[in-house]
Amino acid sequence: MTQGAGQGPEVLRTETLRDFRVPAYVHETGPYVPSTPPGEPLGAVDGLAEEPDGYTPTQRDLPIINRGDTVQAAVGPEAGPAPQPAEGPGPLYVVGDVHGYIDQLIAALQEQDLVDAAGNWSAGTARLWFLGDFTDRGPDGIGVIDLVMRLSAEAAAVGGYCKALMGNHELLLLGAKRFGDTPVNSGAGTATFQAAWLLNGGQKTDMDRLQDHHLQWMARLDAMEEVDGHLLMHSDTTAYLDYGDSIEAVNDTIRETLTRNDADECWDLFRKLTRRFAFRDDGGAEAVLSLLDTYGGTRIVHGHSPIPYLLGEVGSEEGENSPSPVVEEPHLYADGLAIAMDGGVTMAGKLLVQQLPLGT
Repeated sequence: MTQGAGQGPEVLRTETLRDFRVPAYVHETGPYVPSTPPGEPLGAVDGLAEEPDGYTPTQRDLPIINRGDTVQAAVGPEAGPAPQPAEGPGPLYVVGDVHGYIDQLIAALQEQDLVDAAGNWSAGTARLWFLGDFTDRGPDGIGVIDLVMRLSAEAAAVGGYCKALMGNHELLLLGAKRFGDTPVNSGAGTATFQAAWLLNGGQKTDMDRLQDHHLQWMARLDAMEEVDGHLLMHSDTTAYLDYGDSIEAVNDTIRETLTRNDADECWDLFRKLTRRFAFRDDGGAEAVLSLLDTYGGTRIVHGHSPIPYLLGEVGSEEGENSPSPVVEEPHLYADGLAIAMDGGVTMAGKLLVQQLPLGT
C-alpha cells in the first residue's frame, strides 16, 4: 500500500507520535550540540568502495560542495481558484535527490510545467514521484518537505498526485532526532546517528525547524512502488530483498521497524539502504533482475548514487573541489534495466525531473 505524501501540519496526532518523542539529550530548540566523530576508522567510505558485510556509513559518503548559488525561494501557500478535477491519469514524472536545494527544485518543476511561477501545482492530473533524500547538505531541507506536502494536497484536489519515497537521509534525520548520541552496534566501532548525520551534511537549521508532523510524514513514507512498469526506489541496492518478497511487505516491514523505535534496528535499516552501486558493474543487470523478478516492473528507477559516480567520472573525496561533469539527463544503464536520477545537485550538478517513460 502506498502512503500519500500530503500529510500537512493539520494531520491528527495519533499513537505514532509517541515514537518520536525527543530524548532529553536531543534539544528541540536552541543550540544543537554536535557529537565528537568516532576516533578510529569506521570502514570504507560509502560510494567509493565495495563495502564489507560489516560496513558502517559513519564517514562522509559523498563530497559536499558549497555551491554558493542557492537563494531561498519564497513559495507562498496561497493558491488561486481551485481548478476542477479532470478524468484519467496524467503523465508520470520522477524527481531525483533534492538535498535541501529548494530553489533548484522549484526551477526544475517549473521547467516541466508542473508548478507555476508562484510555486503552485499547475499540472492537472499529472503524477509526480520524489525518490527520497529531501534534506541534508543543502540549505532548506524542511522547506523542501513542506513544499512536497503542499503540492501533494494541491495535486490531489485536481485529480493528480504528488508522492514520495523514503531515502536513506530521511532515515538518518529520523535517527538523529530520535536517538541522538545513543551508541549503536555498527559492526565497525562506535557509531551514533547524530555523528553520522553531521558527517553526511546534517544542517542545524533543519533540526531546529523539524516538527512532529515532519517526523510523522517521513516515518510513513513507502520505500518502493511500481508505477507503469517502473519499479521506483531510492537506493541502488538489493538490500530491499531483506525486508520482504513483495512491495507491500517491504513497505510494511520498514514502517514497523521504525515504529518499534529500537536504535540498533533503525541503524541496520539505515546502513543497508545507504549501500550503493549494486547495478553498476559486472552482474549489475542480474542484480536489477533479482529485484524486478521479486517486486514486478520492467525497469528500476532510483536516486541515491550521483550519476558522475556511476559513470566513473568522480574518483574520490580527495578531489572535492575538482570540477564535476554537469549531468543533463538521467543515466540509463545495466543493459537498459535501470535509470539513475541523481544528477549530483550537491556537487554543483543538476536536479533532475524526468517524464517517464524515457523519450516522452
